[in-house]
Amino acid sequence: MEYNEQIHFTINHLIETWSSITRYFSQNPEYLVNSQISYCQDYQRLCKNLSDRSQESTDKRFQHNEWQTNTLLHFIKQSYLLLSQHIDNLIKNIEPHDEKMAKKLRFYCRQWMDAVAPSNFANINPDILSKSFESNGTNLLNGLKHFLEDLEQGKGQLNIKMTDFDMFELGENIACTPGKIIYQNDLMQLIQYTATTEEIYQHPLLIIPPWINKYYILDLQQENSLVKWLVDQGFTVFMISWVNPTNHHKEKQFSDYLFDGPLSALKIIKKIIGEEKINVLGYCVGGTLLGCMLAYLSEKSNSSIVSATFLTTLLDFSDPGELGVFIDEEQISMLEKHMKSKGYLDGRIMASVFNALRANDLIWSSFVNNYLKGDKPKPFDLLYWNADSTNIPEKVHSFYLRNMYLNNDLSKPGKIKMADMPLDLSKITLPCYFLATQDDHIVPWKTSYKSKQCLNSPVKFVLASSGHVAGVINPPHKKKYGYWTNPNKLKNPDNFLKKATFHQGSWWNDWVEWLKKYSGKLLSMNHLNHNVQKIIENAPGSYVKDRLN
Repeated sequence: MEYNEQIHFTINHLIETWSSITRYFSQNPEYLVNSQISYCQDYQRLCKNLSDRSQESTDKRFQHNEWQTNTLLHFIKQSYLLLSQHIDNLIKNIEPHDEKMAKKLRFYCRQWMDAVAPSNFANINPDILSKSFESNGTNLLNGLKHFLEDLEQGKGQLNIKMTDFDMFELGENIACTPGKIIYQNDLMQLIQYTATTEEIYQHPLLIIPPWINKYYILDLQQENSLVKWLVDQGFTVFMISWVNPTNHHKEKQFSDYLFDGPLSALKIIKKIIGEEKINVLGYCVGGTLLGCMLAYLSEKSNSSIVSATFLTTLLDFSDPGELGVFIDEEQISMLEKHMKSKGYLDGRIMASVFNALRANDLIWSSFVNNYLKGDKPKPFDLLYWNADSTNIPEKVHSFYLRNMYLNNDLSKPGKIKMADMPLDLSKITLPCYFLATQDDHIVPWKTSYKSKQCLNSPVKFVLASSGHVAGVINPPHKKKYGYWTNPNKLKNPDNFLKKATFHQGSWWNDWVEWLKKYSGKLLSMNHLNHNVQKIIENAPGSYVKDRLN
């Protein structure tokens, strides 16, 4: 999808969405009138109580003291927040039969409100004003320079740089846990990480990362690498590193990602370790693929997987959250038309969608820092990974959008087939660990909770603080966030949370204690008879280094 074509389609989609909501308001005028009356009343109270500064804003955009102490700036800030709240309430409280359209308009309205935030304007943002006076406007000149550089880098499309890319190098200070590439095919390389302990657990762990991003979200820097932490705990860890597809992969199917991905990896791992029992972890889309694999293996009466861990995963797609804004027949058909010409979905399109879901954190904060403050972006490993986009094969993505998101077929027994084998999630009975995150903008935690109910497995469900990435990548030594557990089998996620126990710190410790129960004995390295496999290259391998310009 070319840039101008994408803008044209977005505008048309917005017009269609707004027209539908306008029809609703014309048929229900009392709803709009009541909302306007409520807004006017709240605005009057704001003006009347302007001198009341007792409630400080927790919004990160308004942390400068002047937003609180300066009467004019305080009024501008409070007026903006009040309007944002009323617009949001107006849209989200529309009657249920218009709920999907209301979600779309709510998303677009939030994009607009985020864009017009007072903090995004140099003439009223006290941070920018003070810096401009101190530097005699040098910050604005530097910001213009950064703007032009980003525009040139994006070849006419503004591509805001969110981190200092020069500070990271794969295999050196990121994705640098020692290991070897022991197998590869057209879709993936398989990494076996080097043991660091004298004793290791009998049953290895295979990790299936999402193919819409690079695997090293689970192996960032040494201090926050889940892979390194697991290896240091005595686990033998294998990781799939997906290829960054090109037109060469245009005929690849979703089933190819199953058979040439984790199923191929299982065969290689069994050959090397000489063990029939393997633990498997799937993250996001990798978790969805894991669900497909477990259903497929259950039909084959294959019991080689001893436990499964699902990180922020959907198996039931009945409520995909804000991503549902982008899922309908028209938008999928538009994407398919774009993908047809290339044979794949350009990874930058997917990246722009995910960035829009967190516009304040991923777009506007960088806009203010780079272009208004004139500062260079700071090095941040998560944002480096976030910008390392991957393409997705045309037929794989079309299958995924239509069968999972649009039709929710995976949750329907036998509706999806792999190699003519019907998939039935209810036939999965092995022990499972589900992790969801409370503020997840990609996988709503309540839908993840519903997903676990597709299985007939003993499931431990854990809800972690924070979001889709930060809630997962939370090493214990940082002592951040927390998580909720509830051993009771409850159908309603609200009841789960209401009666759950909160634990301070990382969920990693809770999970690893669960994982140990399915990892067999601790064996001395001297007594292990691993079969020698041909080593292709050192980790992180060549597939992960294929970066989009």
